[in-house]
Amino acid sequence: MSTSDPLEHWARHRNLLFTVSYEMLGSAADAEDVLQEVWLRWADVAVEEVREPRAYLVRMTTRLTLNRLRTLSRRREDYVGTWLPEPVLTTPDVAQDVELADSVSTAMLLVLETLPPTERAVFVLREVFDVPYAEIAEAVEKSEPAVRQIASRARAHVAERRPRASVTAAERDAVIERFRAATETGDLQSLMDVLAPDVVLMTDGGGKVQAALNPIFGRDKVLRFLTAVTPETLELVPVWLNGSPAIQFVIAGHRDGVGTMLVEDGVVTRLFLVRNPDKLGSVLEEVDLARQ
Repeated sequence: MSTSDPLEHWARHRNLLFTVSYEMLGSAADAEDVLQEVWLRWADVAVEEVREPRAYLVRMTTRLTLNRLRTLSRRREDYVGTWLPEPVLTTPDVAQDVELADSVSTAMLLVLETLPPTERAVFVLREVFDVPYAEIAEAVEKSEPAVRQIASRARAHVAERRPRASVTAAERDAVIERFRAATETGDLQSLMDVLAPDVVLMTDGGGKVQAALNPIFGRDKVLRFLTAVTPETLELVPVWLNGSPAIQFVIAGHRDGVGTMLVEDGVVTRLFLVRNPDKLGSVLEEVDLARQ
């Protein structure tokens, strides 16, 4: 293949483009839709005239993702119950890139959701992918000084809200395994020991399946909820989602949902359960994430 072949550049950068779009949208399905549109446009480009294909593709992906993001923002206003990001099945080696794993964690994607679309794009491109300010300015169609101000504002916003996990990866993994074992065996005391007193449980059924419509606060209420909804035939299968160990819920051989957790100071402080069947498509096959 020559360097003027659009397929060569597409193959080289596709994982990066997907990751950029997914981090902005919190939806793998929508990110895939964006990439389809990017490819259709890229296939019509005279590639030999493009000086920096990677920057060109990132710019195109960002603009199309921003368009999709504004549409989704209106759709999410009508979402039934709590909205959680769509989880993606990842390989364990994603966790080796600590910054990437942190940026795609459920907790972090929820923080990004609180940013306006342009601020989210600027933050993701600058802080996660280290895109130069001049390239970001082109992508979001703002001046470079304006982008620097937006980046500073977004950075401060995220710093106030981002989780501050104070555990090693090994400690986090051990806590998640303790949660899985305690839940599967029905050991309430062990489950209490692994949950923080002020733990928050968020469940996403999207109005398609049963789920708590609002977050549940506090260990006692969370335990009562989990005990009430856990069937006897529940099997908890360890998986890797969004760069961290997680749990897949299987009932009578049927995949019913997935759970991810935020671990701080040796206990689970946030528990995220996704049951909306529309959001479980990306936990069937591993998704390749990349920052380069």
